[in-house]
Amino acid sequence: MLKIQLEEASKRFQYEWIFKNLDLSLQSGDSLAITGSNGSGKSTLLKCIAGSIPLSSGKISFLKEKPIPDSDWFRFLTIAAPYLELPEEFSLREVLQFHFKFKKPKNNLSLEKMLQILYLEQHMNKPISQFSSGMKQRLKLGLALFSDVDLVLLDEPTSNLDKKGINWYLEMVEKFAQNQILIVCSNESREYEFCQQKLVLEDYK
Repeated sequence: MLKIQLEEASKRFQYEWIFKNLDLSLQSGDSLAITGSNGSGKSTLLKCIAGSIPLSSGKISFLKEKPIPDSDWFRFLTIAAPYLELPEEFSLREVLQFHFKFKKPKNNLSLEKMLQILYLEQHMNKPISQFSSGMKQRLKLGLALFSDVDLVLLDEPTSNLDKKGINWYLEMVEKFAQNQILIVCSNESREYEFCQQKLVLEDYK
């Protein structure tokens, strides 16, 4: 079981505080929505939790029986976000094969089964550069949710998805995001209505 603790976590850019004195504790099975207006710093907080940018002050801890060094956090998490790029020159098959060299698939999912769930069987050998924005978003979500990790981070998960895609996303979360820590950054309630906890970032300015 993974535990994540934030103690007086604070981040600022130059003279502006993005968030301040944030205390939070999460463990496997918990789900959290981070909400706030556009530009409020939701993605910044997510990147701090992922270990990709440092806090200005305070502390974030990953614990699994014993503390995990921040240099190893990436082993325990996946992230799907609009600002993360897919390798455009790879085919869909190559992207999946590459990703799952580093992450174990849940329930021993086969490549064929993943393609079926993503509704992308017909595009297995197509380069990602030829994918629509909706296809890319489904792939990003699939990579995050198919991975057998302790922490799943989703930033604006239904961006570029139509109504059918949004329903697909909600089904994916229900099926594949159990017994993990799930954090969703969004100001769209449909993206996080299943979350047990909610954090409004403006409360920590």
